[in-house]
Amino acid sequence: MRYAIAFLLAFVLVMVLMPIFTKLAEKLDFTDKPTERKKHTSPVPLVGGAVMFIAFAVGFIVFVAGLGPVVIPTLASTMEDTIGLWALIPGGTMILTVGLIDDFSKTRGKEFPVWPRMLVQIAAAVLAFAAGIRFTGFMNPFTDTYVYFHIGVQFALTVLWFVGLVTVFNFMDGLDGLSGLLAMLSGCTLFVVALVMNQSASAFMAVLFIGATTGFLRHNLPPAKVYMGDSGAYLLGYLLAAISLHGAFKQATVISVFIPILAMGVPIFESIRVFIRRLLAKQSVTVADSSSNTTYFHHRLVNAGVKPPYALALIVLVSVCLNLTAIILMLAF
Repeated sequence: MRYAIAFLLAFVLVMVLMPIFTKLAEKLDFTDKPTERKKHTSPVPLVGGAVMFIAFAVGFIVFVAGLGPVVIPTLASTMEDTIGLWALIPGGTMILTVGLIDDFSKTRGKEFPVWPRMLVQIAAAVLAFAAGIRFTGFMNPFTDTYVYFHIGVQFALTVLWFVGLVTVFNFMDGLDGLSGLLAMLSGCTLFVVALVMNQSASAFMAVLFIGATTGFLRHNLPPAKVYMGDSGAYLLGYLLAAISLHGAFKQATVISVFIPILAMGVPIFESIRVFIRRLLAKQSVTVADSSSNTTYFHHRLVNAGVKPPYALALIVLVSVCLNLTAIILMLAF
């Protein structure tokens, strides 16, 4: 019941705040305008990321940090499960802010440089690492002992995971509803993993994440009325990285390391494929797809004549299969 309440809180907050932020975005001209590369016919507000973060943050304060009026006995007796999670709010704020600056630059016809974005993303990852949200090692199945990585390896893997997921979810934001649906499915898998592993804090974060993304999708499924913007895509990747490190990767065996990778398999594998293809073709790996440089599968499907809703359904079906595989793998091992 408490998980259901957490979901509803995040969902309702998004539904209530979205019209308010949408009107504000239209008044400030904070909208994604049609171009040759972008096929929508009218300006679309770019406030989805901000609204999702507010909903998640409020739910986090109430259900995870224990500062709200809701009493949660499952967390009261296991407060060590929440150690370090405070870093998600300032870290998420950093990620969201640099994304909003990036979005604002685009609304004015300018490109925000890559390196300031990257530095903020790394800083947010370092903050999470310092708070204890990190890769630590894996369980050796032969000796039944936990193998701890060197602190340098822990740091490198943690930063790579955070920055990598922030990047790949941003790259996948090319069809109405695509990044949101992929993120929501990943959140569902992480929620199941947290329940099975009896990780209350991770489960609450996952269900708040699901509630926020589901509320956003009510406005983002084709034809989209609101976009998440780069700020929202960055946020989805950052929160999923944190939830998986605090939950699915904790005390992971060699096999279970692949569970979160499969849960986010579509954006991860697709971005790796595009990255390698662009390197081999000596093309920039940071420039978005254009009509003359189409590398992402969702763009290639649409350019091949597949209607966007059908392209969306196909990619989401692949993601569903990968997420179900991750859950089966977890239950089997």
